[in-house]
Amino acid sequence: MSVGRLAAIPGFSIDRVAAAAGDDPDVLRLENLDTDIPPPREAVEATRAAVGEDETNSWLPFTGRDDLKAAVAAYMARRGAPAYDGPREVVITCGEGDAMLDALFCITDPGDEVIVTDPTYAGMINRVRLTGAKPVLVPLQVIDGAWRLDLDALATAVNDRTRAVFVNNASFPTGWVATRDEWDVIAALCVEHDLRLLYWGGFESVLFDGRQVIHPAALDGMRGRTVTVGSVTLEQRMIAWRIGWVVAPGDLVNDVSRVHIYNGLTASSFGQVGARVALQLPDDHMLAANQEFQRRRDETMKQLAGLPAVTGHGAWSLLLDVAAMGFDCADASNRLLQQKVAATPMRGWGGAVAERHVRFVFSNEPCERLALLGDRVRRALS
Repeated sequence: MSVGRLAAIPGFSIDRVAAAAGDDPDVLRLENLDTDIPPPREAVEATRAAVGEDETNSWLPFTGRDDLKAAVAAYMARRGAPAYDGPREVVITCGEGDAMLDALFCITDPGDEVIVTDPTYAGMINRVRLTGAKPVLVPLQVIDGAWRLDLDALATAVNDRTRAVFVNNASFPTGWVATRDEWDVIAALCVEHDLRLLYWGGFESVLFDGRQVIHPAALDGMRGRTVTVGSVTLEQRMIAWRIGWVVAPGDLVNDVSRVHIYNGLTASSFGQVGARVALQLPDDHMLAANQEFQRRRDETMKQLAGLPAVTGHGAWSLLLDVAAMGFDCADASNRLLQQKVAATPMRGWGGAVAERHVRFVFSNEPCERLALLGDRVRRALS
């Protein structure tokens, strides 16, 4: 017996591709959001030191350690976000997924609508559905070789059931990075229609080609409307720590705290210690990682030269339009795997735009191995 709320929620496809790839070392592992670039050494050492300590083997505090909350607020301020009171406006969660769901439960009711982009992270779309709200897709479109938000479609997507705009930036899986003009339009829409902006900033500073962080909460009228989700998962490469946060302005934090207690309950205390240390480090380790990610992005695009791939300006992946080559995305993924390339079909990661594509995650393969990609893709899709 199944329940209705799960009827429209598919699986990820990532796990199926990974299982099919198995343990074959010759397969290019481009299907999953992993990376071989290690977390900061100081964060690893701090976590190890905290394991087994009585203080860090506790349920409390349910909404996170105050020292980590203060570190989150300071970290955001370094990026140009407005000032937040860490202990009073931050809730620590068990990763970014819990944080998204906590926030959605606090800003929507069943039947409400939430605007998301097409494509976007499937975990965003389906968490909207889990809360009983409806995701409304606004397309990203390719203009001059880069992803841009369809601002006309955004304007027409709003109606009296719309409660929020849900955006990740830098965006996964496309690598879209919103321009200041795009952010200004999103902010003006939220102010005009009294909407919340739910902003997942997981890849916020994973930016390429000299781009700079624009924090939407700092835009006019947006501090009180923006709910920010973050984590150490991506920028700090601390995937297995499962430490995230929700920054919720004013009294909204009380609702987020209440939902989190009955959802994630409490994040790992020793993981929180490591996360705090990571957030307090200088940005050097992130800048070095970004330089390597950009090299891998460039090598991936070099290998796909002449094919309908769209470069990413941030994050860890980019898309190839296999529909333009005459293939269904699932069939293309299967054909690629036969040539030892694990790539995820994007059906379910949006609508008509997403399902044209397969995704290549370039964060977990060095350039020497990515140099094998072009020949394999052409054999698979010729």
